[in-house]
Amino acid sequence: MSDLFAPPGGWRVRIVDLSADVPNSVVEEIDGFETLMQANAFARRYVRDSVERCRAAGASAKEVLEAWFAYGEDADVPEAGEAGWRSANELGDFVDHPASTEERDWRALDPRRIDEDEHEA
Repeated sequence: MSDLFAPPGGWRVRIVDLSADVPNSVVEEIDGFETLMQANAFARRYVRDSVERCRAAGASAKEVLEAWFAYGEDADVPEAGEAGWRSANELGDFVDHPASTEERDWRALDPRRIDEDEHEA
């Protein structure tokens, strides 16, 4: 699927609470991403931020990973199929290397915020 064939309402990112003890632990779905690239970048930054919120001072990569699986949040782009970003592809790198502020800034890509900014202008 390409950006030319975005679903109605735009691409959607699904946020999953890993600490929820239920089969469907989706806590939020954010739609309105104009391109798949934006949706993938948002999902990536969201998970990157979640990993960093689970990182305790002095924790090993293994401890960070365990904390993320226990308390973190995952994200995906459900309609994107194989073209969608998946945390499993980068999780090892995320726990091994702390993120910069920019790498964690999912809010800058949030279409809800962009819409609010346009209305305020």
